[in-house]
Amino acid sequence: MILNIKNLSSINADNVEIPQSSLFNLPEKVLQFGTGVLLRGLPDFFIDKANRQGVFNGRVVVVKSTDYGTTKDFDDQDGLYTLSINGIENGNAVAKNIISSAISRVLTASTQWQQILDLAVNKDLEIVISNTTEVGIVLTEDNITSTPPLSFPGKLLAVLHHRFLAFNGAADKGLVIVPTELIVDNGTKLTEVLFELAKQNNLSDDFINWLKNHNEICNSLVDCIVPGKPAKEELEDIESELGYKDDLLVMSEVYRLWAIQGNEKTKEKLSFAKADKGVVITPDIDLHRELKLRLLNGTHTLSCGLAFLAGCDTVKSAMDDEAIEAYVANLMRNEIAPAIPYQVTEEQTTEFATNVLDRFKNPYINHQWLSITANYSSKLKMRVLPVLLNYVQQFNKVPELIAMGFAAYIRFMKPVSDTDNKFFGEANGQQYHINDTKASHLAQLWKNNADNIVVAVLGDVSLWGKSLTEIPEFSQCVEKHLKSMDSPQVIKEIITKNKSSLVS
Repeated sequence: MILNIKNLSSINADNVEIPQSSLFNLPEKVLQFGTGVLLRGLPDFFIDKANRQGVFNGRVVVVKSTDYGTTKDFDDQDGLYTLSINGIENGNAVAKNIISSAISRVLTASTQWQQILDLAVNKDLEIVISNTTEVGIVLTEDNITSTPPLSFPGKLLAVLHHRFLAFNGAADKGLVIVPTELIVDNGTKLTEVLFELAKQNNLSDDFINWLKNHNEICNSLVDCIVPGKPAKEELEDIESELGYKDDLLVMSEVYRLWAIQGNEKTKEKLSFAKADKGVVITPDIDLHRELKLRLLNGTHTLSCGLAFLAGCDTVKSAMDDEAIEAYVANLMRNEIAPAIPYQVTEEQTTEFATNVLDRFKNPYINHQWLSITANYSSKLKMRVLPVLLNYVQQFNKVPELIAMGFAAYIRFMKPVSDTDNKFFGEANGQQYHINDTKASHLAQLWKNNADNIVVAVLGDVSLWGKSLTEIPEFSQCVEKHLKSMDSPQVIKEIITKNKSSLVS
């Protein structure tokens, strides 16, 4: 039995939340560019949840912008799909399945462009959401009268211009536009591209004024791991339990955040935010960006080399090790949190850190440490260096756990072989690829300065923008830990040896 509206009445509601039939009659309020799992696992989840609570009362029309693949699965399933949510929340395991009815239909831009333009003049339309990957918000030469325009901004501008003409520039027919592409200031960048495209297409001053004054394009930040469809065997097990076949099933972690930069007027339009605390509408989303960048990403970066060299392949396996778990938790809480270079409260960092630790322990997410080491050097500079400098300035001492993380980085970047300018290290009797744009540079430093590698690496201004040897006692602390990292067994020993100082 396939999942669709007709078969809903035959599905056992004990192990999945089934939508009420009344939800299928709600008006189409949202135009969404992108069919990807992040949109279905995050924004569409919030909209579906709000509809069930009678809060938002609107459905989503999805635009498939690429010619790759078809919309057959969406058509066959009437836009329904199962969201399988699994993870840890407040230390407790969570596992639930929800059949989402947020999506009303999916249109292909290349063959159904007129239907998309028809939606642009729908009086119920209020919101545009997008996730077209980081390369989607770029300026290219594009004709908005094409059917369809080539780029996402071109398509969006065509929709907005069509709406402007249909409603004679009415002020109340502007839209709230929320890009979720994973770039900083995504809304600001999209705005710049739209105005430049408007000039390219010689659009009227009246339209440009309407676009500027009566539409709101919001910066936003998304934070949720949505792996998508599980592997074949796992999917078959889930479908067997649910009692139906679902070719659109999406896996998601429990934690979810959609921070949107906006004001009270924005909140009125995005009323689905009332249904879940994971939607945060605020004039300043930089706070949420800093918390994520430092506590989640920064902790990942400082821990990845150490955990990998110590024999842990995944984040979950590291969190199952008592000593490494203590390192990760106390690094985050005691050294990163108090030194975030932004105005944050202890309450905010404590809550965020608790959520991050739950996420790290999620048994349903297979997050490889080796993949986290990609571009290790640039991640340390961007995510960790500001925290290190702020910690030293505030507390006038070396952060021991951050120094340990830097020692692991230096050891991880030590090559034992290279092939076609690809460099490989060795740990646990196996070689690994050093996937870093600075791998060749570090290889040269190891070759020329093996006896004084800590000073060579920390003092390299090209890596850090300044010499880290200027930080009092930092080099000595890093070197102390590096000398103990000759083998996985010894790494485990130092972690265990330091455990008494790691446990809060």
